[in-house]
Amino acid sequence: MIRLLNLALVIALFGIASIIAQEKKSATAEKNVPPEKKPLVTFVELGSVNCIPCRQMQPVMKAIEKKYGAQVKVVFYDVWKPDQRKYAEQYGIKLIPTQVFLDAAGKELFRHEGFYPEAEIDKLLQKQGLKIQTGG
Repeated sequence: MIRLLNLALVIALFGIASIIAQEKKSATAEKNVPPEKKPLVTFVELGSVNCIPCRQMQPVMKAIEKKYGAQVKVVFYDVWKPDQRKYAEQYGIKLIPTQVFLDAAGKELFRHEGFYPEAEIDKLLQKQGLKIQTGG
């Protein structure tokens, strides 16, 4: 009986040692992975897929993502969906679509209500130091 308990203890300790070794290996591998670049600006679009001006913003958002790449994070919340209504309150919106631009620290830089033309967003982003990526 004692041998069986000792064997079980050895197996358990071996298992724990294997897990610790794997965690160390994973931690070392993670150190070798370059950190993900944080976007300089987050573009939050608050609207609905059922709103005509909001739908007109969809290609604008895609174009901004393509032109600025990792410099901009584009987020869309459909505030007419029950699970996303909270964002309308969080951002204090009065009408849709509303665009909220946040800096890298999450502080609001600018807000616009209604359809917002791509060229105007370009001006805003470039004023923040963002550059259009070549080939974008």
